[in-house]
Amino acid sequence: MRSLETEAGPLQAEMAGALGARARWIPLLALFALALLAFPFMAGDYLVSIAIVVLYLAYVGQAWNVMMGFAGQLSLGHSLYVGLGAYVAAGLVVRFDVSPWLGLCAAVACCAGASACMGFLAFRRGIAGVQFSLLTIAFAELARIAFDHWDALGGAGGLFLKVSQRNRVDFVHFRGPPALYYFVILALTVGALAFCAWLLRRRAGYYWRAIKEDEMAAQALGIDTFRWKMLAVLVSSSMTAVGGVFLAFYHNSIFPEQVFGFDRSIEIVLAPVIGGPGTLLGPLVGAAALVLLGDGTTELLARFGWQMPGVKQVVYGVLLLFVVTYLPAGIWPTLSRTWSRNWSRTWSRTSSRSPRLRGRRG
Repeated sequence: MRSLETEAGPLQAEMAGALGARARWIPLLALFALALLAFPFMAGDYLVSIAIVVLYLAYVGQAWNVMMGFAGQLSLGHSLYVGLGAYVAAGLVVRFDVSPWLGLCAAVACCAGASACMGFLAFRRGIAGVQFSLLTIAFAELARIAFDHWDALGGAGGLFLKVSQRNRVDFVHFRGPPALYYFVILALTVGALAFCAWLLRRRAGYYWRAIKEDEMAAQALGIDTFRWKMLAVLVSSSMTAVGGVFLAFYHNSIFPEQVFGFDRSIEIVLAPVIGGPGTLLGPLVGAAALVLLGDGTTELLARFGWQMPGVKQVVYGVLLLFVVTYLPAGIWPTLSRTWSRNWSRTWSRTSSRSPRLRGRRG
Protein backbone atom coordinates (compact mmCIF):
# COMPACT_ATOMS: atom_id res chain seq x y z
CA MET A 1 0.00 0.00 0.00
CA ARG A 2 2.78 2.34 0.87
CA SER A 3 4.51 1.67 -2.45
CA LEU A 4 1.33 2.59 -4.30
CA GLU A 5 1.13 5.84 -2.38
CA THR A 6 4.78 6.51 -3.16
CA GLU A 7 4.16 5.97 -6.88
CA ALA A 8 0.97 8.02 -6.81
CA GLY A 9 2.76 11.05 -5.41
CA PRO A 10 4.86 11.85 -8.51
CA LEU A 11 1.92 10.99 -10.77
CA GLN A 12 -0.36 13.43 -8.95
CA ALA A 13 2.34 16.07 -9.06
CA GLU A 14 2.83 15.54 -12.80
CA MET A 15 -0.92 15.83 -13.43
CA ALA A 16 -1.08 18.94 -11.30
CA GLY A 17 1.83 20.39 -13.25
CA ALA A 18 0.09 19.72 -16.57
CA LEU A 19 -3.11 21.34 -15.31
CA GLY A 20 -1.12 24.26 -13.98
CA ALA A 21 0.60 24.69 -17.34
CA ARG A 22 -2.77 24.80 -19.08
CA ALA A 23 -4.11 27.20 -16.49
CA ARG A 24 -1.20 29.55 -17.14
CA TRP A 25 -2.19 29.75 -20.80
CA ILE A 26 -5.73 30.93 -20.00
CA PRO A 27 -4.78 34.53 -19.06
CA LEU A 28 -2.48 34.75 -22.10
CA LEU A 29 -5.23 33.54 -24.42
CA ALA A 30 -7.68 36.00 -22.84
CA LEU A 31 -5.23 38.87 -23.38
CA PHE A 32 -4.64 37.73 -26.96
CA ALA A 33 -8.40 37.65 -27.62
CA LEU A 34 -8.83 41.14 -26.17
CA ALA A 35 -5.94 42.39 -28.31
CA LEU A 36 -7.56 40.96 -31.44
CA LEU A 37 -10.88 42.62 -30.60
CA ALA A 38 -9.28 45.98 -29.83
CA PHE A 39 -6.82 45.92 -32.74
CA PRO A 40 -8.93 47.75 -35.39
CA PHE A 41 -9.67 50.57 -32.94
CA MET A 42 -6.02 51.08 -32.05
CA ALA A 43 -4.29 50.53 -35.41
CA GLY A 44 -4.48 52.47 -38.65
CA ASP A 45 -6.20 51.34 -41.82
CA TYR A 46 -2.97 49.98 -43.30
CA LEU A 47 -2.25 47.69 -40.34
CA VAL A 48 -5.89 46.58 -40.33
CA SER A 49 -5.61 45.68 -44.01
CA ILE A 50 -2.47 43.65 -43.26
CA ALA A 51 -4.33 41.81 -40.50
CA ILE A 52 -7.22 41.12 -42.88
CA VAL A 53 -4.83 39.57 -45.40
CA VAL A 54 -3.27 37.39 -42.69
CA LEU A 55 -6.65 36.17 -41.46
CA TYR A 56 -7.93 35.62 -45.00
CA LEU A 57 -4.93 33.47 -45.93
CA ALA A 58 -5.31 31.60 -42.64
CA TYR A 59 -8.99 30.93 -43.37
CA VAL A 60 -8.61 29.69 -46.95
CA GLY A 61 -5.49 27.79 -45.86
CA GLN A 62 -7.56 26.04 -43.22
CA ALA A 63 -10.12 25.17 -45.89
CA TRP A 64 -7.39 23.65 -48.08
CA ASN A 65 -5.99 21.92 -44.99
CA VAL A 66 -9.19 19.90 -44.65
CA MET A 67 -8.65 18.35 -48.06
CA MET A 68 -4.88 17.84 -48.04
CA GLY A 69 -3.72 18.12 -44.44
CA PHE A 70 -6.46 15.89 -43.02
CA ALA A 71 -7.57 13.64 -45.90
CA GLY A 72 -4.38 13.63 -47.98
CA GLN A 73 -5.98 14.77 -51.27
CA LEU A 74 -3.61 17.25 -52.95
CA SER A 75 -5.39 20.12 -54.67
CA LEU A 76 -3.46 22.73 -56.64
CA GLY A 77 -6.57 24.28 -58.15
CA HIS A 78 -8.36 25.65 -55.11
CA SER A 79 -8.64 28.99 -56.86
CA LEU A 80 -11.59 27.37 -58.67
CA TYR A 81 -13.72 27.69 -55.53
CA VAL A 82 -12.45 31.19 -54.72
CA GLY A 83 -13.39 32.35 -58.20
CA LEU A 84 -16.74 30.59 -58.35
CA GLY A 85 -17.71 31.86 -54.92
CA ALA A 86 -16.71 35.40 -55.80
CA TYR A 87 -18.40 35.48 -59.21
CA VAL A 88 -21.64 33.78 -58.13
CA ALA A 89 -22.24 36.09 -55.17
CA ALA A 90 -21.04 39.27 -56.88
CA GLY A 91 -22.86 38.44 -60.13
CA LEU A 92 -26.17 37.94 -58.32
CA VAL A 93 -25.73 41.25 -56.50
CA VAL A 94 -24.76 43.22 -59.61
CA ARG A 95 -27.13 41.67 -62.14
CA PHE A 96 -30.18 40.86 -60.00
CA ASP A 97 -29.73 43.01 -56.88
CA VAL A 98 -29.82 39.93 -54.65
CA SER A 99 -28.80 40.14 -51.01
CA PRO A 100 -25.12 39.26 -50.47
CA TRP A 101 -26.15 36.67 -47.91
CA LEU A 102 -28.38 34.88 -50.42
CA GLY A 103 -25.51 35.16 -52.87
CA LEU A 104 -23.28 33.53 -50.26
CA CYS A 105 -25.64 30.55 -50.01
CA ALA A 106 -25.76 30.25 -53.80
CA ALA A 107 -21.95 30.46 -53.99
CA VAL A 108 -21.50 27.68 -51.43
CA ALA A 109 -24.01 25.47 -53.26
CA CYS A 110 -22.34 26.12 -56.62
CA CYS A 111 -18.86 25.31 -55.31
CA ALA A 112 -20.13 22.21 -53.54
CA GLY A 113 -21.72 21.05 -56.80
CA ALA A 114 -18.55 21.70 -58.79
CA SER A 115 -16.38 19.88 -56.26
CA ALA A 116 -18.85 16.97 -56.15
CA CYS A 117 -18.63 16.58 -59.93
CA MET A 118 -14.84 16.72 -59.91
CA GLY A 119 -14.53 14.41 -56.92
CA PHE A 120 -16.95 11.87 -58.40
CA LEU A 121 -15.08 11.78 -61.70
CA ALA A 122 -11.72 11.45 -59.99
CA PHE A 123 -12.40 9.08 -57.13
CA ARG A 124 -14.63 6.69 -59.07
CA ARG A 125 -11.87 6.25 -61.64
CA GLY A 126 -9.15 5.91 -59.02
CA ILE A 127 -7.43 9.20 -59.88
CA ALA A 128 -5.19 10.24 -57.00
CA GLY A 129 -1.89 11.88 -56.16
CA VAL A 130 -0.25 13.92 -58.89
CA GLN A 131 -2.99 13.07 -61.40
CA PHE A 132 -5.65 14.42 -59.05
CA SER A 133 -3.70 17.63 -58.45
CA LEU A 134 -3.36 18.11 -62.22
CA LEU A 135 -7.10 17.58 -62.57
CA THR A 136 -7.80 20.34 -60.06
CA ILE A 137 -5.50 22.70 -61.97
CA ALA A 138 -7.32 21.84 -65.21
CA PHE A 139 -10.73 22.61 -63.71
CA ALA A 140 -9.53 25.96 -62.39
CA GLU A 141 -7.99 26.87 -65.74
CA LEU A 142 -11.15 25.91 -67.63
CA ALA A 143 -13.17 28.12 -65.29
CA ARG A 144 -10.75 31.02 -65.85
CA ILE A 145 -11.08 30.73 -69.63
CA ALA A 146 -14.88 30.47 -69.39
CA PHE A 147 -15.28 33.56 -67.23
CA ASP A 148 -12.70 35.40 -69.32
CA HIS A 149 -15.16 35.17 -72.25
CA TRP A 150 -18.41 35.60 -70.30
CA ASP A 151 -19.40 39.12 -71.30
CA ALA A 152 -22.48 39.16 -69.05
CA LEU A 153 -20.14 39.09 -66.04
CA GLY A 154 -17.61 41.54 -67.41
CA GLY A 155 -15.36 39.10 -69.24
CA ALA A 156 -11.65 39.87 -69.03
CA GLY A 157 -12.50 43.43 -67.96
CA GLY A 158 -13.73 42.19 -64.62
CA LEU A 159 -16.85 42.62 -62.53
CA PHE A 160 -17.26 45.68 -60.32
CA LEU A 161 -19.52 46.08 -57.31
CA LYS A 162 -21.06 49.37 -56.34
CA VAL A 163 -18.81 51.25 -53.92
CA SER A 164 -20.74 52.77 -51.02
CA GLN A 165 -19.76 54.90 -48.04
CA ARG A 166 -17.01 53.20 -46.11
CA ASN A 167 -17.62 55.11 -42.87
CA ARG A 168 -21.04 53.57 -42.24
CA VAL A 169 -21.65 49.94 -41.31
CA ASP A 170 -24.26 48.30 -43.55
CA PHE A 171 -24.19 44.66 -42.54
CA VAL A 172 -27.25 43.80 -44.65
CA HIS A 173 -25.40 44.72 -47.86
CA PHE A 174 -22.00 43.81 -46.40
CA ARG A 175 -20.62 47.31 -46.69
CA GLY A 176 -18.66 49.31 -44.18
CA PRO A 177 -15.21 50.40 -42.96
CA PRO A 178 -12.20 48.08 -42.85
CA ALA A 179 -13.04 47.21 -39.23
CA LEU A 180 -16.22 45.45 -40.42
CA TYR A 181 -14.28 43.19 -42.77
CA TYR A 182 -11.67 42.60 -40.07
CA PHE A 183 -14.25 41.32 -37.60
CA VAL A 184 -15.97 39.20 -40.25
CA ILE A 185 -12.77 37.47 -41.37
CA LEU A 186 -11.70 37.11 -37.73
CA ALA A 187 -14.98 35.35 -36.97
CA LEU A 188 -14.56 33.15 -40.04
CA THR A 189 -11.01 32.18 -39.07
CA VAL A 190 -11.92 31.37 -35.47
CA GLY A 191 -15.02 29.51 -36.65
CA ALA A 192 -12.99 27.48 -39.16
CA LEU A 193 -10.47 26.63 -36.44
CA ALA A 194 -13.20 25.47 -34.05
CA PHE A 195 -15.02 23.56 -36.80
CA CYS A 196 -11.88 21.72 -37.89
CA ALA A 197 -11.01 20.89 -34.28
CA TRP A 198 -14.51 19.45 -33.90
CA LEU A 199 -14.16 17.43 -37.12
CA LEU A 200 -10.86 15.92 -36.05
CA ARG A 201 -12.49 14.57 -32.89
CA ARG A 202 -15.28 12.93 -34.83
CA ARG A 203 -15.43 9.86 -37.06
CA ALA A 204 -14.61 11.95 -40.13
CA GLY A 205 -11.31 13.10 -38.67
CA TYR A 206 -10.20 9.58 -37.76
CA TYR A 207 -11.21 8.20 -41.15
CA TRP A 208 -9.51 11.04 -43.02
CA ARG A 209 -6.25 10.46 -41.21
CA ALA A 210 -6.48 6.74 -41.88
CA ILE A 211 -7.02 7.42 -45.60
CA LYS A 212 -4.11 9.85 -45.62
CA GLU A 213 -1.75 7.35 -44.02
CA ASP A 214 -2.72 4.33 -46.14
CA GLU A 215 -5.87 4.28 -48.26
CA MET A 216 -5.57 0.57 -49.10
CA ALA A 217 -5.29 -0.33 -45.42
CA ALA A 218 -8.27 1.90 -44.63
CA GLN A 219 -10.33 0.07 -47.26
CA ALA A 220 -9.25 -3.26 -45.80
CA LEU A 221 -10.57 -2.08 -42.42
CA GLY A 222 -13.99 -1.44 -43.97
CA ILE A 223 -13.78 2.34 -44.40
CA ASP A 224 -15.74 3.66 -47.38
CA THR A 225 -12.90 5.79 -48.71
CA PHE A 226 -14.93 7.20 -51.61
CA ARG A 227 -17.59 8.54 -49.24
CA TRP A 228 -15.15 10.16 -46.82
CA LYS A 229 -12.94 11.64 -49.54
CA MET A 230 -16.04 13.17 -51.11
CA LEU A 231 -16.96 14.66 -47.74
CA ALA A 232 -13.49 16.22 -47.44
CA VAL A 233 -13.80 17.74 -50.92
CA LEU A 234 -17.29 19.11 -50.19
CA VAL A 235 -16.30 20.64 -46.85
CA SER A 236 -13.12 22.17 -48.23
CA SER A 237 -14.77 23.66 -51.33
CA SER A 238 -17.69 25.08 -49.34
CA MET A 239 -15.37 26.77 -46.88
CA THR A 240 -13.24 28.16 -49.72
CA ALA A 241 -16.37 29.53 -51.42
CA VAL A 242 -17.05 31.67 -48.35
CA GLY A 243 -13.52 33.04 -48.67
CA GLY A 244 -14.18 33.89 -52.32
CA VAL A 245 -17.34 35.81 -51.43
CA PHE A 246 -15.45 37.75 -48.77
CA LEU A 247 -12.69 38.57 -51.29
CA ALA A 248 -15.19 39.94 -53.82
CA PHE A 249 -16.91 42.30 -51.39
CA TYR A 250 -13.70 43.38 -49.72
CA HIS A 251 -12.01 44.39 -53.00
CA ASN A 252 -15.24 45.50 -54.75
CA SER A 253 -13.86 44.12 -58.02
CA ILE A 254 -12.92 40.71 -59.38
CA PHE A 255 -11.12 39.58 -62.52
CA PRO A 256 -10.84 36.04 -63.92
CA GLU A 257 -7.05 36.12 -63.85
CA GLN A 258 -7.11 37.45 -60.30
CA VAL A 259 -9.39 34.86 -58.71
CA PHE A 260 -8.93 31.79 -60.94
CA GLY A 261 -5.20 32.16 -61.62
CA PHE A 262 -2.68 29.53 -60.59
CA ASP A 263 -0.90 32.05 -58.37
CA ARG A 264 -4.10 32.30 -56.28
CA SER A 265 -4.00 28.53 -55.71
CA ILE A 266 -0.33 28.67 -54.71
CA GLU A 267 -1.13 31.52 -52.33
CA ILE A 268 -3.75 29.33 -50.65
CA VAL A 269 -1.38 26.35 -50.40
CA LEU A 270 1.65 28.21 -49.03
CA ALA A 271 0.23 29.18 -45.63
CA PRO A 272 -0.61 25.65 -44.40
CA VAL A 273 2.49 24.12 -46.02
CA ILE A 274 4.80 26.60 -44.29
CA GLY A 275 2.88 26.64 -41.02
CA GLY A 276 2.36 22.89 -40.82
CA PRO A 277 -0.05 20.84 -42.96
CA GLY A 278 -2.51 18.73 -41.02
CA THR A 279 -2.33 20.94 -37.93
CA LEU A 280 -4.98 23.33 -36.67
CA LEU A 281 -2.77 26.37 -36.06
CA GLY A 282 -0.40 25.75 -38.96
CA PRO A 283 -2.35 27.83 -41.53
CA LEU A 284 -2.54 30.80 -39.15
CA VAL A 285 1.17 30.67 -38.29
CA GLY A 286 2.11 30.22 -41.94
CA ALA A 287 -0.10 33.11 -43.07
CA ALA A 288 1.41 35.40 -40.44
CA ALA A 289 4.94 34.44 -41.46
CA LEU A 290 4.22 34.96 -45.17
CA VAL A 291 2.50 38.33 -44.87
CA LEU A 292 4.74 39.82 -42.20
CA LEU A 293 7.96 38.82 -43.93
CA GLY A 294 6.72 39.63 -47.43
CA ASP A 295 5.15 42.99 -46.69
CA GLY A 296 7.80 43.83 -44.10
CA THR A 297 10.57 43.33 -46.65
CA THR A 298 8.69 45.39 -49.23
CA GLU A 299 8.17 48.27 -46.78
CA LEU A 300 11.79 48.15 -45.62
CA LEU A 301 13.10 48.37 -49.16
CA ALA A 302 10.66 51.18 -49.96
CA ARG A 303 11.99 53.23 -47.05
CA PHE A 304 15.44 53.06 -48.63
CA GLY A 305 13.93 54.13 -51.93
CA TRP A 306 14.28 50.73 -53.59
CA GLN A 307 11.30 49.67 -55.67
CA MET A 308 11.81 46.00 -56.54
CA PRO A 309 8.82 44.33 -58.23
CA GLY A 310 8.45 40.71 -57.28
CA VAL A 311 10.45 40.93 -54.06
CA LYS A 312 7.49 39.54 -52.11
CA GLN A 313 7.44 36.41 -54.25
CA VAL A 314 11.19 36.03 -53.70
CA VAL A 315 10.65 36.18 -49.93
CA TYR A 316 7.90 33.57 -50.23
CA GLY A 317 10.23 31.28 -52.16
CA VAL A 318 13.11 31.70 -49.70
CA LEU A 319 10.80 31.04 -46.75
CA LEU A 320 9.34 27.94 -48.43
CA LEU A 321 12.84 26.65 -49.24
CA PHE A 322 13.95 27.20 -45.63
CA VAL A 323 10.92 25.42 -44.19
CA VAL A 324 11.13 22.45 -46.57
CA THR A 325 14.86 22.06 -45.85
CA TYR A 326 15.07 22.64 -42.11
CA LEU A 327 11.46 22.39 -40.84
CA PRO A 328 9.79 19.74 -43.03
CA ALA A 329 6.86 19.37 -40.62
CA GLY A 330 6.22 23.13 -40.71
CA ILE A 331 6.79 26.03 -38.34
CA TRP A 332 3.99 25.31 -35.89
CA PRO A 333 4.86 21.66 -35.06
CA THR A 334 8.44 22.72 -34.38
CA LEU A 335 7.34 25.57 -32.13
CA SER A 336 4.83 23.41 -30.26
CA ARG A 337 7.41 20.69 -29.64
CA THR A 338 9.91 23.26 -28.37
CA TRP A 339 7.37 24.86 -26.06
CA SER A 340 6.20 21.49 -24.75
CA ARG A 341 9.77 20.45 -24.04
CA ASN A 342 10.49 23.69 -22.18
CA TRP A 343 7.26 23.41 -20.17
CA SER A 344 8.03 19.83 -19.18
CA ARG A 345 11.52 20.80 -18.05
CA THR A 346 10.17 23.74 -16.06
CA TRP A 347 7.59 21.63 -14.29
CA SER A 348 10.02 18.80 -13.59
CA ARG A 349 12.36 21.28 -11.91
CA THR A 350 9.47 22.79 -9.96
CA SER A 351 8.31 19.35 -8.85
CA SER A 352 11.81 18.33 -7.76
CA ARG A 353 12.09 21.47 -5.64
CA SER A 354 8.65 21.05 -4.05
CA PRO A 355 8.98 20.22 -0.32
CA ARG A 356 5.68 18.34 -0.39
CA LEU A 357 6.85 16.10 -3.21
CA ARG A 358 10.24 15.50 -1.57
CA GLY A 359 8.42 14.48 1.62
CA ARG A 360 6.33 11.95 -0.28
CA ARG A 361 9.34 10.55 -2.08
CA GLY A 362 11.17 10.20 1.21
